[in-house]
Amino acid sequence: MPKKVHQSSIRKALINLIMLITAICLSLSISISTYLSVKEQKQLIISKLVILSEIVAFDAGNSVITNNRKNEERRLKSFDKIPLVKNIHIYSIEKTSQKPVFFISFNAKKTPPVPLRIDSIDELETPRINNEYIELIRPILNDEKLVGYVYMRGSLESLDVYIKQKILIDIFLTLLILIAVYFIAIKVQKRIAKPIEHLNRLLQDVSKNHNYDARAPSTNVKEITALSNSLNIMLARTQKQLTRHEKDKEEIKQLNQNLEEKVNRRTIALREANQDLLTTLERMHQYQTQIVENEKMASLGQMVAGVAHEVNTPIGLGITGSTLLRDKLADIKLSFDDKKLTSNQLKNFIDEGIENLDLIYRNLNRAADLISNFKKVAVIQDDGDNTNLNIYKLISDVLTSMQSELTDKNPVVTINCPTDLAIQSKSEPLQQIFQQLLLNSVIHGFLDAENNEIRFDIELIGKQLTIVYSDNGQGVDNSIKHRIFDPFVTSKRGQGASGLGMHLVYNLVTQSLGGRILFDLEEQQGARFIITIP
Repeated sequence: MPKKVHQSSIRKALINLIMLITAICLSLSISISTYLSVKEQKQLIISKLVILSEIVAFDAGNSVITNNRKNEERRLKSFDKIPLVKNIHIYSIEKTSQKPVFFISFNAKKTPPVPLRIDSIDELETPRINNEYIELIRPILNDEKLVGYVYMRGSLESLDVYIKQKILIDIFLTLLILIAVYFIAIKVQKRIAKPIEHLNRLLQDVSKNHNYDARAPSTNVKEITALSNSLNIMLARTQKQLTRHEKDKEEIKQLNQNLEEKVNRRTIALREANQDLLTTLERMHQYQTQIVENEKMASLGQMVAGVAHEVNTPIGLGITGSTLLRDKLADIKLSFDDKKLTSNQLKNFIDEGIENLDLIYRNLNRAADLISNFKKVAVIQDDGDNTNLNIYKLISDVLTSMQSELTDKNPVVTINCPTDLAIQSKSEPLQQIFQQLLLNSVIHGFLDAENNEIRFDIELIGKQLTIVYSDNGQGVDNSIKHRIFDPFVTSKRGQGASGLGMHLVYNLVTQSLGGRILFDLEEQQGARFIITIP
């Protein structure tokens, strides 16, 4: 039994994708903002503590020189009102040894004293920060003479409070933004999913009730509108084929009736002699009706199968990519819920997510290109008025513009045409015809880059231009020779070819230029096309 493929709706995929991207962006933004804010707040606390220590050093100069401990002790008690300061030591310079000795200290309420930092004076000239405190030492100068040091120890409690408040505010803003983005995502997915659901219901109605009069409306999504237009063209062509089929049946029926009347009048006298002939004629009519019906249904089935195959492949790959992305997201969520999410898992998820999104993007673009190409062959528009064209120059310009496509196979191109040959015709269809023929030779005809030849033989007889295009490639497979101008006929199915190139050439020659194109079935080497334009 085939393995059941896990499927996910476009609605859920869009909402999950938008929410995921928003969450990642918010996380990065908030993390960076919080880091910078905490760094700035910490720097402010250090600056404030440095300023306070400088003030204490400035005021303590006279007290240290006069050895007035009581005056300095009274001054230090004022720091009880500053929560930032927890401990202060003042060291004086002993006159005999010129070494710092303890002078006086200050400890904030409910704060235990700290050991003397006389041995760490050089280290603490630069503020030292640990998990809960900041320590620093500043010199005490009197008339630019060193008379002592001030040691100050400050608390980081205010920083912890700031961080908690910042986190609460960030969480609140994150939830608020995610809620807003969720509602926006719902609106976006409705805008995309509703037209698709409508197309699905339309196709179900056509499939169930054979309602080929139904038409898909235009939408506000460009790609879906293009798909709707292509579907409408297919329905219109199908309806036209069915109408023509019914008309052909009526004509055949009428012809049969007329023929039967003639046969009946003649078989009055020759009934027995012509019985075998009548039986043969009746069988011929049956076979004729069956052949006409089979040919029309085969053409319709081939066109529908081609559209379904070419469009379903990129859409299927896109669905596979989105499904894989959802599975990876589920694994990440499970690890996150179990508190087992690691940075490697998250990095792998991000890398794989980008690859899956690239896969989805490429295949959606592939589907859009297929629809665009199908539109080109489905609707041949007026390509402008006739202008005076130099055929030799037009072919030369096409070869110059396609130099990069021709480089890989490096064919030798021969243009057998007078350089002054000019006709009144449309340049754009002719240019597209030459481009498609050249691409057909490069992609399908030539196997390698050696001994490749392309030839243009141009001849103007009266007002009729004959263009014979030929190459010496591997030729056309026998299985598709008689269907080479049908849509979606290609020998490289699944290798990037859609089978619309030669159908586009046929439509351009017959509809835009009003001419005729033939494929030489007798050519033994390469491919040969004969185009006549009136």
